[in-house]
Amino acid sequence: MAPAPRPTPSLPGLSVQRDGTRAVHRTLPEEVPVALVFEGTTQAVMLASPADLEDFAVGFAIGEGIVSSAADIETIETVSHASGIEARMWLAGDRSEALRARRRAMAGPVGCGLCGIDSLEAALRPLRPLPQGGAILSRADVAGASAALHEGQAQHRQTGAMHAAGFLVPGGGVEVVREDVGRHNALDKLIGAMARSGRSMAGGAVVMSSRVSVELVQKCVTAGCPLLIAVSAPTALAVQVAQEAGLTLVAFARGGGFDVYAHPGRIAEGQSDVA
Repeated sequence: MAPAPRPTPSLPGLSVQRDGTRAVHRTLPEEVPVALVFEGTTQAVMLASPADLEDFAVGFAIGEGIVSSAADIETIETVSHASGIEARMWLAGDRSEALRARRRAMAGPVGCGLCGIDSLEAALRPLRPLPQGGAILSRADVAGASAALHEGQAQHRQTGAMHAAGFLVPGGGVEVVREDVGRHNALDKLIGAMARSGRSMAGGAVVMSSRVSVELVQKCVTAGCPLLIAVSAPTALAVQVAQEAGLTLVAFARGGGFDVYAHPGRIAEGQSDVA
């Protein structure tokens, strides 16, 4: 078994500036192929940062609807090879059978945010709408969310090239942060970390350092999180799906301001609360 690669290696380079050139060493983000292996069969291969991979595997399984909770995964291990890393999972009996049925219906996995689908319709899989209520954030919570997430981005401060997903607690700031070169992977890692710790995501918000594409909305809804806050823009499709699924969608959350594109009722003018 090969040693696991470092998530932020230091590599040499040549810096060319107006006043001359000099040799430098930069801390850079690593990315490696990570195979998500269920019941001995690879479901998807993703390029990801080689850190928090058990969180990644569990969050991927939940976000893609393969399992409903961390308890559905009986065992998990990561195995490093010269060509990449395998995250191997074995499922409880009923989930194992459901996965076999899914494999019989699919053409093959793809390396993006939508994995193991076989049709255009499957890309917009039906979502069970979120219940009304849940976490209530103050405007101050939302306005400060991106800055609070940035404070937890240790790998981004080293490299300047990492996305992050964080869990924001009403009145309590961002309590959990996961980073990755890919925004989908960062969210999967956050979902996995929350599930493995037994914490529900219904009482807070996901904060993202990226734009909002539809698969991020799908993953949040599937994980039961009622709010998604992002530093950049949403796609029109992401707004549509958030509206239909009952997700509060906030974008352009930076500089003390933000836009709300779906279900603003979870953002109050006064104090934060959990309904």
